[in-house]
Amino acid sequence: MKKLLPIFLLLLSLKVSSQSGITWNMGMNISTSTYSNMHPRMAMDVAGNPLVIWGRMSDQSCFFSRWNGTMFTVPIKLNGTMTVASASWYGSDIASHGDTVYVVMRQSPESSDTSKHVYIVRSFDGGQNFSSPVRVDFIGSNISRFPTVTTDVRGNPIVAFMKFNNSFMESRWVVTKSADYGKTFTVDVKASGWGNSAEVCDCCPGAIISEGNKSAMLYRDNNINIRDNWMGVSTDNATSFIDGCNIDKNNWMINSCPSSGPDGVAIGDTVYSTFMSSGSGSYRNYFSKASLSSVSTRSVSDLTGAIPGLSQQNYPRIANSGKALAIVWKQTVNAKAQLPILFTNDIKKGFQATYDTVDLADITNADVALAAGKVWVVWQDDNSQTVKFRSGTYTPAATTGIPPIKNKDFNITVYPNPSNNTWNIEGNTGSKIISAEIIDMTGKVIFPVTPNQQNKLFSFQIENETLSPGLYYLKIQLQNSTQNMRLIKN
Repeated sequence: MKKLLPIFLLLLSLKVSSQSGITWNMGMNISTSTYSNMHPRMAMDVAGNPLVIWGRMSDQSCFFSRWNGTMFTVPIKLNGTMTVASASWYGSDIASHGDTVYVVMRQSPESSDTSKHVYIVRSFDGGQNFSSPVRVDFIGSNISRFPTVTTDVRGNPIVAFMKFNNSFMESRWVVTKSADYGKTFTVDVKASGWGNSAEVCDCCPGAIISEGNKSAMLYRDNNINIRDNWMGVSTDNATSFIDGCNIDKNNWMINSCPSSGPDGVAIGDTVYSTFMSSGSGSYRNYFSKASLSSVSTRSVSDLTGAIPGLSQQNYPRIANSGKALAIVWKQTVNAKAQLPILFTNDIKKGFQATYDTVDLADITNADVALAAGKVWVVWQDDNSQTVKFRSGTYTPAATTGIPPIKNKDFNITVYPNPSNNTWNIEGNTGSKIISAEIIDMTGKVIFPVTPNQQNKLFSFQIENETLSPGLYYLKIQLQNSTQNMRLIKN
């Protein structure tokens, strides 16, 4: 039973403001211990509600539950009759794009059996219904492991997994993608191998992230037992990976696998990543900034600095919503486990000086997600054998928005607007269109579009079925100006 430490009173209070700027709600269980609690992972639906998966080792299952506005739903099993790999330090992964949800899982047992593969299940209604599993890896006599998933700007899945030969050697990270929302997948391409190493750290999960047309594969390398974390970069929507860089630089030499990998997010050109290293002689978590365009590391720093009584840190996870960024992890202070969170509502201004403590004792693995002023944390609690959660609110950083720019020479017609399926757009730009793209209210590129253009006249037909309801803009770059057209999706 957990000791009644002072922080426990904080956890029981309904609303608690913190130095981080988060106002916390009470922590609770997602479900009963019947469903177990291995390696929870989280994504968000279009309304900012959390979607959570986790594993049950007893029958090698993957469960899913979603927040319906007032509570988490009864968990459902996603893997059917197929058994899937799950443990406290690795398991299935989840990603979302509006109300499109993907969950990837590795069939078990994890061995040299080449008949076991990576599968994906899909939902197009925010997790209310899921498809049957679809096979992702078509790798002949090779072996796959550790699937991780993200989405491209159109909402298609990009899946990465570790690949071995049939002797469980030649470990490397590969990436495959879909252009039909997970029905079929391309031949995988190698995304690792950018240092002097022949193999990657074969017991360490990785993370695939995407921003616009660029993707980054984050993984732990194995360069003759130097286990630094690296980033492989693609600039063509994960079709090929052209370069990579060391995002770690702790030069950690260890002749066994640490079973802990990196996590990251991309905001504009910057990849913010977090990972554990014992290159200093102690297990500590780090925070790294790297550039997608130059494929170079800008900075690496100790995540928290010195903490009295700290013995080790591990399993960091990171998430963002616009400029807001949060990192959660496990640490042990004075022989007691803690679940801290480091937060900022504007990463350009840096993190707050202190972290909040979300929970104490019995924490093994955690995850975090942000959306429009809300923060959610889930974690594996080994005392209750449940997945626990805690939510809070914060004030998003001020934004200027993206107002449309008026131009007397720019006559345009949009119909229908609002639209359920397609926008038809035509008009006169006054000059040649250089490029065009759909962006959201924060300025994030959703996907590029190509006009039909004759002289100054142009037309677009833009399908929007995969977009979440809300306000968007068609950003048109002309020779001497930029125009933003307001579009509404029902």
